[in-house]
Amino acid sequence: MKKVMFVLAMLSLGTLCWAGSAREDATNRLENATSVMHEIMGMPDKGIPEEVLEHAKCIAVVPHMVKGGFVFGAEGGKGVATCRTADGWSAPAFITISGGSWGLQIGVEAVDVVMIFQNDKAMQRLLSSNFQVGADASAAAGPVGRHATAGTDWKLDTEILTYSRAKGAFAGLTLTGASFRQDSDSRHAIYGRNVTTRALLLGKVPVPAVAQPFLAEIRLSKAEAKADK
Repeated sequence: MKKVMFVLAMLSLGTLCWAGSAREDATNRLENATSVMHEIMGMPDKGIPEEVLEHAKCIAVVPHMVKGGFVFGAEGGKGVATCRTADGWSAPAFITISGGSWGLQIGVEAVDVVMIFQNDKAMQRLLSSNFQVGADASAAAGPVGRHATAGTDWKLDTEILTYSRAKGAFAGLTLTGASFRQDSDSRHAIYGRNVTTRALLLGKVPVPAVAQPFLAEIRLSKAEAKADK
């Protein structure tokens, strides 16, 4: 009996430690994603054009540390995503990216990725929680600057515009073959086990306090873009 109680106690302790670690990881990711958006919008002449932000259906941010040179196969990263709803921006969902070939600069070590989901079709990809860039959803490197050039075709058939920031440099990113999936561990740690990624992105779940700064930065980014007109 004592052995059984000991095993149960160890299992409970392990569960608590896992939950604490998963929540800390998710919280750190939200904080890092907030910083990424804040810093990107702090350089409007080299950031995401205001037209792109105003047109966005969903925005995903993946703060991630990688190492490499020239062009290499990415191992992946973890991020957060939010979608526009009738009441504002949804509570953030947690996502993971794996595989794919990322075109990067020589000597790049740190890369932050921002993805703009442009239309309802792109939003449905995100809601599905599992899709591949290129095979399932079209993507292209997004335009950079205060305004999107009138001659560019960024509004056409491309579902996702992708960007990267490395060592302060911000540019469009080619992200082909990458697989997107929901991050269930982080979602459970923040929202509990009864909440789905779809419910989050459709705005059916209240925004927790830990996610408020990230959404505030998204709203601020769009407000600043509109004010620049």
